[in-house]
Amino acid sequence: MKEKVLMLILLITTAVGHATAVEKDSESNKEPSKIENVMSRLTIGGYGEAVYSYNMYSDKYMRYLSPERYKDETHGRFDLPHVVIFLGYDFGKGWTMGSEIEFEHGGTESAMEIEEEEAGEYESEIERGGEVALEQFWIQKSFMPQLNVRIGHIIVPVGGTNMHHMPTEFFGVYRPEGENTIMPCTWHETGISIWGRAGDWRYEALLVPGLDSDRFGRMGWIHDGAGSPYEFKIGNAVAGAFRVDNFSVPGLRLSVSGYIGNSFSNTLSANRNSTRYKDVKGTVMIGAFDFNYTGHNWIVRGNFDYGHLSDAETITKVNINNMSQDSPSPHQAVASAAIAGGIEAGYNIFAHIGKLADRGQKFYVFGRYDYYDSMHETDTDIYNFCGRSRVAAGINYYPLKDIVIKGEYSIGLLESPYNNEPAISVGIAYSGFFTR
Repeated sequence: MKEKVLMLILLITTAVGHATAVEKDSESNKEPSKIENVMSRLTIGGYGEAVYSYNMYSDKYMRYLSPERYKDETHGRFDLPHVVIFLGYDFGKGWTMGSEIEFEHGGTESAMEIEEEEAGEYESEIERGGEVALEQFWIQKSFMPQLNVRIGHIIVPVGGTNMHHMPTEFFGVYRPEGENTIMPCTWHETGISIWGRAGDWRYEALLVPGLDSDRFGRMGWIHDGAGSPYEFKIGNAVAGAFRVDNFSVPGLRLSVSGYIGNSFSNTLSANRNSTRYKDVKGTVMIGAFDFNYTGHNWIVRGNFDYGHLSDAETITKVNINNMSQDSPSPHQAVASAAIAGGIEAGYNIFAHIGKLADRGQKFYVFGRYDYYDSMHETDTDIYNFCGRSRVAAGINYYPLKDIVIKGEYSIGLLESPYNNEPAISVGIAYSGFFTR
C-alpha cells in the first residue's frame, strides 16, 4: 500500500511539472509572436545628407550692394542639410500613423514669443544654428485606394521638390535651387488632406493654414511665410492646395499642383485689423508643373512654377515701415510675382558594365539648368541680383539602391554688375526604410 501511495505522488509531481513546462513553453512561444506582430506593423526609415561646398564667391551680405569690393572672396562650408527619422505604424482596420523628425543643419530650433511684461517686446534665445522640427505627424484613415483622409502635420505637395524631396530623387548635392528659393521647402503645415489613386491617376486636396506675410522677403519671396517664430501656427486665414499626377505613359509622371490663400491677416500685428487695411488680402496664388521620366538608362526631371501675390506694394510698405525692429519680419520688399523653372537629365553609364549592373550599382552623369527670380515683378528694378540662371554638371554614384555619393560643379550666372557664383560641392546621402 505504501509503495502505491509513493508511486501516485511521483506520477502527480511529474504531471504537474510537465504541465508547468508546457505552460512556460507556450508563454515563450506567444511572446515572440506578439513582438513579430508589432514589428510587422511598424515602419522605421528616414533620409540624411552630409555635404561640403567650396564656394568661389563671397558670403558677405553686402556682396550685392558692393559687388566690386567682394569680387575675389571665397568660402567653404560643411553642412548636414537634412537628417530625418521616419516612424510609422499600422493600427489596423485602415488606421495608420506617420511621423518625421527633421534635423536641419545639425542644430536646434529656437522659439520666439512676445513678452507682455516687457512692453510687448519680442524675445528669443538661440544657442546654436540649425533646427530640430517635427516635419510630419498625421493620422490617416484609408477607406479604399481611391479615398484616404489624413489629418495632422502634413507635406504640402506643391511643386516637384516638395513632393519628391528625398536626396535620391534629385541629382544635385542640394535640392533644386529655384523651387527651394521661392517656396517653403520642404513645405509642411497642420491641416487635412484627402487623397487617392485610381488607375493612372493620383490626386490630393488639402486645407491648411495661410502663410504669414510678415515673413515674406526679397530673396525668398514667400519661402519663410510657412514657418512660425512662435510656439504655435497662426490660423486667421485658411488656404487650399492640390496636386494631380498622371502615370499613363510607362516611365513618365506628369504633375500639376497649386495653392491659394490669403496672408495679410495671418499675423499677430495689431494694425492689420484697422479700417485702413480692410481691403488688403495678400492673396498668394501658385501654379506648378513638374515631370519625371525614367527609361532607357535615362532619368529626366523638370519643373516650372509661377507665383502671384496681391497687394505686394502694401505688404512691402508695412513690413519695412510699420513693423517693430525687434519683430521676426525681414523688413524687406516683396514682389508681386516670382518664377522658377529647371530641368535635369542623367544617364546611367553602369548599365553598359554587366557585373556592376548585376550588382544593382548605378553611376549617373548629369547636367541641370535652373532659372529663378524671387523679384520677377516689382515696382523697382534695383533687385536684379534676385534673378539668375544656374548651370550644374556632376555625378551620382549608387553603390546600393538607398545610398548615393554626389559631386557637382555649379555656377550661378547673374546680371552685370553682380559677380557670378561658382561652386564645387560633394556629398553623401541615404534614403530608405529599415523595416518592411
